[in-house]
Amino acid sequence: MIRVVYRWRVQEADQTVFRAAWGKATTTIRETTDGARGSVLFESCDNPNEFMTIAHWNNLDQWKSFVGAAPLVHMKEMHSLAELVSSEAFRQVGDHTI
Repeated sequence: MIRVVYRWRVQEADQTVFRAAWGKATTTIRETTDGARGSVLFESCDNPNEFMTIAHWNNLDQWKSFVGAAPLVHMKEMHSLAELVSSEAFRQVGDHTI
């Protein structure tokens, strides 16, 4: 399993629409893309214009295939509303959550 961490900068006026666009994109990607398992959305406690999404994928190759297959067409609306600051993949090597 991997997690992909995306960091976004979203202007206050666009935040409600960004949240909706994230939900729509996440659902569509999860339902139509091999290996996609959904994502979670976080808003910074220190800066309300900063958001983080953490996507869950079965493996790195499936995420890379998704990124390489199309110019993130499902995330197009998100990109039009926010600045993507960074994205990085991490292998999950442990989990002590309940």
